[in-house]
Amino acid sequence: MHTTFSDGFYTPTELIKKVKDLNINIVSITDHDSLNGLEEATQVGKEIGVVVIPGLEISTDVEDREVHLLGYFIDTDNSELNKYLSFFRDERVQRAKIMIDKLANLGFDITINDVLEIAKDSAVGRPHIALAMMKKGIVKDFYEAFQKYLRDDGPAYERKIHVSSQSALKLISDAGGLSFIAHPGHLKESILLSLINSGVDGIEVNHPSHNDYQKKYYKGIVNQYCLLESGGSDFHGGMKGDDENLGRYLLDPKNLNAMGRILA
Repeated sequence: MHTTFSDGFYTPTELIKKVKDLNINIVSITDHDSLNGLEEATQVGKEIGVVVIPGLEISTDVEDREVHLLGYFIDTDNSELNKYLSFFRDERVQRAKIMIDKLANLGFDITINDVLEIAKDSAVGRPHIALAMMKKGIVKDFYEAFQKYLRDDGPAYERKIHVSSQSALKLISDAGGLSFIAHPGHLKESILLSLINSGVDGIEVNHPSHNDYQKKYYKGIVNQYCLLESGGSDFHGGMKGDDENLGRYLLDPKNLNAMGRILA
């Protein structure tokens, strides 16, 4: 799940209250390149009876594809991880500036301050640029912003700087965490095998983008290579149109127990 500290719509407090209303009592927040929402979420969780597993999502490169890795049970005070996250949040701002320049060259009146005003303390990403474009009347909705300008091959797109998958796995491991390949439905088998050989701990099997065949396939991979299994809604909220996903993509308690971590 994602909060306003990356590209989610709800604050950590709002999100934890929403899952409590759904009678869910163990969750993880995995903001992109940010641990900043975890303290608030954990505190609210303690007050209302929701255990928050500290997590994050990191973008990496494997072969020719962008691959997202999830880290769970992260030590949020780990110095190396926080140093990396600080660097990449700065890089996200630089990337946003380049995309804003491209939009300006297309004739649109938009500045980096317009984007930062929306992003606030979040790790800046394309959704914040899309929201700024909507606010300025450049586009009517999220879909138009991405389809016309911000998609991966769009005229205002700029590629993110990624850490290597090996470095990302080491960062997660050194911070006491467990690493999982996020929503692998679009990945080639060679990429899966590369990450397995690099020491990833598990695979996200249950995800809104996976059909029944894919879930069965990834369960087979998990069993074949003695990996851990995770699952989740990848919930963002707001204009992502995924509100119905919250509470529907759960993890079997036996899979959580297999991770061997004691929950606070």
